[in-house]
Amino acid sequence: MPTTPDPRPLTGEPVALDLLNTRWMHEGAVRDLLTDTEGLAVWLAANGLDFPADDTVLRHVLQARDALRAAVDGPPEEPEEGEPLADAVAARVDAVLAHGRVRLTLTAHGPGETPEFSDPSWGPAWLAARNYLELLDTAPDRIRRCAHDACILHFFDTSRNGTRRWCSMAACGNRAKASRHYARTKES
Repeated sequence: MPTTPDPRPLTGEPVALDLLNTRWMHEGAVRDLLTDTEGLAVWLAANGLDFPADDTVLRHVLQARDALRAAVDGPPEEPEEGEPLADAVAARVDAVLAHGRVRLTLTAHGPGETPEFSDPSWGPAWLAARNYLELLDTAPDRIRRCAHDACILHFFDTSRNGTRRWCSMAACGNRAKASRHYARTKES
């Protein structure tokens, strides 16, 4: 169990997006929960993932986070010469997914699935990448980045009409409203 409370402003998203949300803006600077194994322990506990918080797991989780960020936001760098952009992004996610698989099972409650990993240290990274595929399969248009210009958080829009724009109405939504109000009153 981690000894540090989770400092992130947005938690409880699906594991793939929660992994992306281990980086957030605070007072104009990017903060990163995954700078060490203590932060990893916080993230693992927040997602109910029973894996050791060691340097190997951290390295694999960071690789998954980079791959997922490229898939959701677009890659930070150009692909290799001659490789289409979509293929380069997919290859990064696939590289994480290559370290695990799903074994179908029959349980007392019916069909089941058990994840298996080539190396258990890939478990959290693989689970996050697999969750991203599940989100894509469920509703790819509901995977969103907060609409506030200064925010880098992501969420899965579960609103009835699918129009959620902010990671949080109390934070980013309120800032946007206040900014619009200020601009209107300044014009007057």
